[in-house]
Amino acid sequence: MSESPSEAVGADGARADEVKKGRPAGEKKPNVFARIALFVRQVVAELRKVVTPTRSELITFTTVVLVFVLVVMAFVTVLDLGIGQAVLWVFGD
Repeated sequence: MSESPSEAVGADGARADEVKKGRPAGEKKPNVFARIALFVRQVVAELRKVVTPTRSELITFTTVVLVFVLVVMAFVTVLDLGIGQAVLWVFGD
């Protein structure tokens, strides 16, 4: 009653090795140039969906990023100074 993974049949009647790879067992995968061409077509299709931000959105996003970087930089500076002081206190000068 034990089946090997390649003999197991899924709920839709497909064998396990067909389900795993996403294509029928006898079908070969496309050559490297066909796969590269498919990849480039998919990249171009995704790039067509990109929306360029308006000037005001760009200024807003840039400001938010710069403020966030400054806040994180201040936090890391305070943390570094605090750890430095703690090390000096524990081990002395």
